[in-house]
Amino acid sequence: MSGSIKVTLAKSMIGRPEKHRKVLRAMGLTKVNRTVCLQDTPTVQGMIRKVSHLLRVEESADGSE
Repeated sequence: MSGSIKVTLAKSMIGRPEKHRKVLRAMGLTKVNRTVCLQDTPTVQGMIRKVSHLLRVEESADGSE
C-alpha cells in the first residue's frame, strides 16, 4: 500500500456521533465537498473504513497532490 488517496467529504457531519466527527477532523475534512490527499497507509485505511458512508474515495497518482 503506497501512493496516495483522494478523499472527499460527501455528506455532512451534522447529527453524526462525536467519534465520527473526530475522525473526519483528523483527516482534515471539515466541510462538505472538501477534498484532501492522504497517504495510503493502514491507519488512513482504518479511518476511511470507520466513516466510509460519509466519503468518496479515489485512487490518486503518486505525484499529484
